[in-house]
Amino acid sequence: MVAVGIFGVTLVVAVLLSGLAGRSVLSLAVLFLGVGFISGDGMLGAISFDQSNKVMARFAEFALFSVLFTDGMRVGLRELAATWHLPGRALLLGMPLTLIGTAALAYLMAGLSWAEALLVGAVLSPTDPVFAAAIVGREEVPARLRRLLNVESGLNDGLALPVVLAMLVAVGAREGSMAIVLGEIVLGIALGVAIPWMAIRLEQTRFFSAARIYEPLHAFAVGLVVLALASLTHANEFLAAFAAGVTMATVGPQLQEAFHEFGEIVTELLKLAALLVFGALISFEFLTHATSLAGFFFAIMVLVVVRPLALGLALLGSALNWRERVAAAWFGPKGFASVVLGLMIWNTRIPRRDELFHMIALVIVMSITAHSSTDILIARWFQRGKE
Repeated sequence: MVAVGIFGVTLVVAVLLSGLAGRSVLSLAVLFLGVGFISGDGMLGAISFDQSNKVMARFAEFALFSVLFTDGMRVGLRELAATWHLPGRALLLGMPLTLIGTAALAYLMAGLSWAEALLVGAVLSPTDPVFAAAIVGREEVPARLRRLLNVESGLNDGLALPVVLAMLVAVGAREGSMAIVLGEIVLGIALGVAIPWMAIRLEQTRFFSAARIYEPLHAFAVGLVVLALASLTHANEFLAAFAAGVTMATVGPQLQEAFHEFGEIVTELLKLAALLVFGALISFEFLTHATSLAGFFFAIMVLVVVRPLALGLALLGSALNWRERVAAAWFGPKGFASVVLGLMIWNTRIPRRDELFHMIALVIVMSITAHSSTDILIARWFQRGKE
């Protein structure tokens, strides 16, 4: 209960500071990371986790399920078909280039195997607009740029996941063969499509209708069913979540609207809790070893070279002006998905678990600090450009 109390107090402080954070470079994500670090074994020891803690492992999995389900519901196939051009460039070219570039740096600078390096690259390739809220939520920022960043971040978690799963098998973090993993992925996607489709079709019959107060719970209930069936059938829960979200947004857009506010609140709470846990796992050993000159150089290269170069190449010849291209290239924040995937790696027993976790953690910490502290500045930059 100590961890719950610390989270509650931090959440109260975050709520009180949220108005100021929306107008300044103050970052609530950094607040939760910092409180987690101070409360963890590295300092006060009030929050302590060990590798045998199954509760934390299950929390990380549930958090990832939630964010993938919510991300999937951000964009239906009809909306994607209408606005695919710029997000398609970012997802089909920019994201693979980011993954490969990050993996190459990890292979060359940290002496990882290619499987380990690709695992690091896959974990760090998704982006999260939550840490750039002033970009995707401000009217002065061009709509096409906001749409690009929002759709990209909504879909790249699910696209990176198969690579993460395959590399976890390759490095020995999961038992089984690639064929088994592929079967789990296919079954997960099938469940994620079939269950929401049936639930929505049932509601659309003349025999059933949802009361207004229960409408937000429909999507939540479907998500619980998908999670339970995927777990019971050994299907991949995460891709089931992502497929379910996309299916609901496509077949039942009214449910997407009803669930939006409720889903965002749940996901925000899980995100902040995950950041607190993530910070508690960052020890003084991390500060003295992972933050070596080579570690800092790797993190800086990932943030200021790999992502900007990859997205810059992907957006060549697009209709975006130079301001929009600079903002799109810079705002590749490593967020919630990378945090919980990092927690999943920490819960494995692979030989270089700590090294991989600390490499990923350093990039995430630097990214959250940099991106969530500069979003408001870029938004004002666009505002000045219109004056």
